[in-house]
Amino acid sequence: MERVKATIAMSAVAVALLCAAGSVPALAQTLNESIGAKAQAGSGQDRLLVDAKEILYNNDANTIAASGDVQMNYQGRTLQADRVTYDRNTGRVYAEGNARLTDASGAIVTGDRFELTDDFKSGFINSLRVVQTSVDQGRPLTTRFSSPRAERSEGETTTFERGTYTACEPCQDNPERPPLWQVRAAKIIHNNSEQTIYYEDATVEIFGLPVAYMPYFWTPDPTVKRKTGFLAPRYVYSSSLGVGLQVPFFWAIAPNYDLTVSPTVLSRQGLLGQVEWRHRLETGAYNIRAAGISQLDSDAFLPGPYGAGDREHRGSLESTGVFNINQHWKWGWDIALLSDKWFLSNYRIRSESLSSLYVKESISTIFLQGQGDRSFFDVRGYYFQGLSTSDWQKQQPVVHPVLDYNKRVTPEAFGGELSIDVNVTSLSREAAQFQEIPEQQTYLFGLYETCAIFQRGSCLVRGISGSTSRASVNVSWRREFVDPAGQVWTPFAYLRADQFWIAPDFNGYQNIELANFLGGDDDYMFRAMPAIGLEYRFPFVADLGTSGTQILEPIAQVIARPNETRIGHLPNEDAQSLVFDDTSLFDWDKFSGYDRAEGGVRANVGLQYTVTGADGFYANLLFGQSYQLAGRNSFRQGDLANVGPDSGLDSRASDYVGRFQIAPNANFSFVTRARFDQEDFGINRIEAGLTANFAPYLPFSTSLTYARYEAQPQMGFDHRREGILASARWNVTPNWYVSGSVLLDLDRYLLARDTFATQYALDPVNAVYNGTDSAYVSSMSLGLGYIDECTTFSINYSVAPRDLAVTSGERDRNHTVLLRLELRTLGEVEFNQNLGGSDTGQEGVSAQ
Repeated sequence: MERVKATIAMSAVAVALLCAAGSVPALAQTLNESIGAKAQAGSGQDRLLVDAKEILYNNDANTIAASGDVQMNYQGRTLQADRVTYDRNTGRVYAEGNARLTDASGAIVTGDRFELTDDFKSGFINSLRVVQTSVDQGRPLTTRFSSPRAERSEGETTTFERGTYTACEPCQDNPERPPLWQVRAAKIIHNNSEQTIYYEDATVEIFGLPVAYMPYFWTPDPTVKRKTGFLAPRYVYSSSLGVGLQVPFFWAIAPNYDLTVSPTVLSRQGLLGQVEWRHRLETGAYNIRAAGISQLDSDAFLPGPYGAGDREHRGSLESTGVFNINQHWKWGWDIALLSDKWFLSNYRIRSESLSSLYVKESISTIFLQGQGDRSFFDVRGYYFQGLSTSDWQKQQPVVHPVLDYNKRVTPEAFGGELSIDVNVTSLSREAAQFQEIPEQQTYLFGLYETCAIFQRGSCLVRGISGSTSRASVNVSWRREFVDPAGQVWTPFAYLRADQFWIAPDFNGYQNIELANFLGGDDDYMFRAMPAIGLEYRFPFVADLGTSGTQILEPIAQVIARPNETRIGHLPNEDAQSLVFDDTSLFDWDKFSGYDRAEGGVRANVGLQYTVTGADGFYANLLFGQSYQLAGRNSFRQGDLANVGPDSGLDSRASDYVGRFQIAPNANFSFVTRARFDQEDFGINRIEAGLTANFAPYLPFSTSLTYARYEAQPQMGFDHRREGILASARWNVTPNWYVSGSVLLDLDRYLLARDTFATQYALDPVNAVYNGTDSAYVSSMSLGLGYIDECTTFSINYSVAPRDLAVTSGERDRNHTVLLRLELRTLGEVEFNQNLGGSDTGQEGVSAQ
């Protein structure tokens, strides 16, 4: 009966509290309604639920006190304490002893003593601690406030006197130790309705030590995804730009669109303006980015054609967008318009149009794409803008457009799989692109590679001037049969038809030289390539019991076709990359694109051995060769780009190709593939890659890649190419890590020796040997980082190649330090600096 009595008594407290707050119109409840249940009064959101072990009435002081695991629930808020006292004279609620208030958002407020209004919305709290949990970018986020005394107003604003704020977890072994970082301020004001936190007279501390002081600033509430305000500043320092500061401003105009304005003040060049507009619609999203500057000191950059020193106004306009038409179709664009090829790198502007960090090329495209259950369609146009000094824009093609369509069906009449592939490509360029073989470093205007003699055998045509269009249709069929002996027979056939329209332009500087390779004006040409073939496999399977299985599989393939026609009379735009290795051994057509079509009767044979075992063990070995049985060998006769010779397929019996792969478990793998000379078994091409993760035994992972390609002078590669790329990461602790990578150029000494030999033959007195027989560090990076629930810190030192401002055939290296610090919910600071603060050697930048 004691528990029931306490509950009955608490009903009176509940009714008294609600009446004082004006939540219940009258004392209409009877005590009998609450017997055997927790006390409650009101209805809906205004219902108050109270639970306690003991109730004390003090009529003289006009107070009601509850003690012993007190819990009150009202309007989504929960108040818990060892003792709660309600003063009917003042309408105040006092909570003491393990006091805890949880609001509707889930934020937990703890303190030594609460003094609140009867609706828990306003009051004072001593020794306040607030823990708020939310989700940020898919990760849980917990933030903490603390203060010796705080004031809560209308449930909307909490003012922390001498407060601290952090998103870091306290130390488990020593909770009193300062967190990794925290903001300590004379006053912290958390406004829930504005979803903003204001800091007055604030200091940022790391490990309890002050590192930055700000008299006043504000940040969005951690639960906010987008909030109008200033973003973290960015500092700039270089010899060509001077000292600069960028302070971006983000304007959340509406839930689905916003604007970011990022002005940068540069001491040497003036004001660089950047703006980005983002807009999300029901079917997709797009953005528009613009940047521009009126340079104060153009002499910091080289004059054209080596730089933009003759330009006063420079800028860029970019836009990307993707929109869904329906569940199968979408369209979009990625467009970049640049005032000059050096603008993005000179002013260190990030661009989504860049193909990669190392390829200096901006790619603009607009596309339409569709995908069905067994079909795919893609049509897009391309505009390439070279960003290197040695790129001549007139030699860059404009693709208008390229179309790809694929459809796979299962014909009921004769079974198997029927595939239809369609490709339409149309492009044009103003100037023909030539490359000299063997390479003699002949340059047009001292910048652009060209030929001294324009004739076959000493000059390659990488791209013709004028326009080229081609429509290709390929219909193929294949079906697999397995006989009672387990032999797998796969007959196949295909028919390919290509229609070319070529309109070379012989006007313009050096375009006339195309007449040595192509004749006539507008020319329509048709090419057809039918083929039939058979592939044979006979897998011998051995069961190793619990240890796994092993399979020995001989493979043979024969393809019969007529000879390829018009070799050397058609431009080659999309089939200039020819790599013969294990991955292409059984390809029906080993050319990489549609501009070439393999012909003749060819046989491909190989032997494959595979072992699968327990604990994820896997090993695979493949070795094979290709033979030209009859007809003309398509790889023996080169086209305008001389693709085919030096490929390993240009003899009647090809080079040997092989692959070895082994993975003892999920943490380790090794794969190597090679091409061996068919006469002396010398290695003409080899690649090897190793990845290893030593967890959980060691917090260490690494990868190692080695490649060596012998010279292919007829394809434009005069020297052997060899290198090693190694990378590793060591997790020193669960939070700290060290990483590094290095790219070694192992053929630089060969190039130096050959250059010296050539110079010595021409001028033995003045020849100078500038090479070294040791490996050359082409690029390298070292990094140190820290990451936890509230902080991300990294510092990286990198050495990368960079072109000299005036092309000289040699390379310099760029030493860069990148420092990044992110205090989660507070902001991010990034500092990127070339060592010494100089841009000397950067393309387009003057040495002044």
